[in-house]
Amino acid sequence: MLTSFAGFSAAALYLATAVWLIVRISGGGTQKNKPGVLALGFVAIALHILTLSPSLFTAAGLNLGFYSMVSLTSLLIVLLLWIAALGKPVENLGITILPLAGLSVVLDMTLPAQHLFQGRPPLSLEIHILTSMLAYSLLALAAAQAILFAIQDWRLRNRRPGGFVRALPPLETMELLLFQAIALGFILHTLALLSGAVAVQDLFAQQVVHKTILSLIAWVLFAILLWGRWRFGWRGRVAIRWTLIAFSILLLAYFGSKLVLEVLLT
Repeated sequence: MLTSFAGFSAAALYLATAVWLIVRISGGGTQKNKPGVLALGFVAIALHILTLSPSLFTAAGLNLGFYSMVSLTSLLIVLLLWIAALGKPVENLGITILPLAGLSVVLDMTLPAQHLFQGRPPLSLEIHILTSMLAYSLLALAAAQAILFAIQDWRLRNRRPGGFVRALPPLETMELLLFQAIALGFILHTLALLSGAVAVQDLFAQQVVHKTILSLIAWVLFAILLWGRWRFGWRGRVAIRWTLIAFSILLLAYFGSKLVLEVLLT
């Protein structure tokens, strides 16, 4: 009962924070009431952790089921966003991220799917899981940033600078934040692939070959994007396009097979 109350409360607070951000943007404010927004988000994160812990750490072992992993990933994304927002004007990304995080909490509570790992995983596998989740979370933030950047760029090109665009940082700042997130996520994704080569005996076994290939394709695309930024100064719509394509492939790698095997086929 306590877990259910915490879960629905977390979902409600995520939604309330997103609505607060929308109202703040509608009023043209950029940093107005930011401490209150961060405080409300922090309470939602704490309740999310309280709800997710029993779902992940069960008496039978570690639960790596689809909905638990989606909830864990959304928690990491929101937590990284909250930490980044302490020093940078990125909290408006929560308008799209926070409602999805709330939805993930509700799905994990109402549609449980278990994939148990009995006993404690080897250290190499723990490192692989941690770096993979952090890499995906950072690159998901980069994708959300790219979408917001694309909307801002389109409105400015069409001479529509009003509305929520006034509450966003300048294009140069948005672009800098985008590539910072991509660079850090790319480093973690590289570590995830290297640790996976150590933790998994055969990365091209039938069960994981699709995940390996898609992850490598995403890694190559992000590498090309960063190289193009360094060598040719890629920016704007080119950067947005490469970011969203690479992240879409990474999304399929992380959750596509789990969705099919653990939810659809079950």
